Amino acid sequence: MSDPNGRISGQVSGRVGGRTFGYDLHATWDGTRLRGRIGGRIQGKDLDLTLHAGDVDGRVGGTFAGFGVDGEVTPQRVGVRLGGRVDGDDVALSVRGDRVEGRFSGRMMGKDVSLRRHSERLSGRIGGAVEGKDVELDLGGTPLELAALAAACAYKALEDDQASAAAGNSSS
Repeated sequence: MSDPNGRISGQVSGRVGGRTFGYDLHATWDGTRLRGRIGGRIQGKDLDLTLHAGDVDGRVGGTFAGFGVDGEVTPQRVGVRLGGRVDGDDVALSVRGDRVEGRFSGRMMGKDVSLRRHSERLSGRIGGAVEGKDVELDLGGTPLELAALAAACAYKALEDDQASAAAGNSSS
């Protein structure tokens, strides 16, 4: 899609995780920035990513309850750090045709990423059969590699919030 000025635009929307324990993802792509929301209005985080000449940077969430996004996104690969050096996760994905595969958070302790585009839908899984989360997104003209990164951001936001809730419940 393109806007009246000829810029490519799109809208990615859908869900990461299940109906009960998942987050919605709704974001608008204007050809340079992907902005929107992961989760709901109360239990959720803002998404704001800028892509310029293969370099992506931005933020998910606010100043304190969020994480930075920094790395490289091209039509062939995604190599991004989500969060800081100590409490962050690497995302390393290869894009081959309609398939996006790779790792979230490293070779040893990380999770597999296996996503596939079917027309204007992106579906698949981040993580294994038991511990993983489903991905179901409408691409709406958003580049495949950027939608895959948005899915990884939603996955991290969901995992971080679930870990915080579990820690809060165990300390009571």
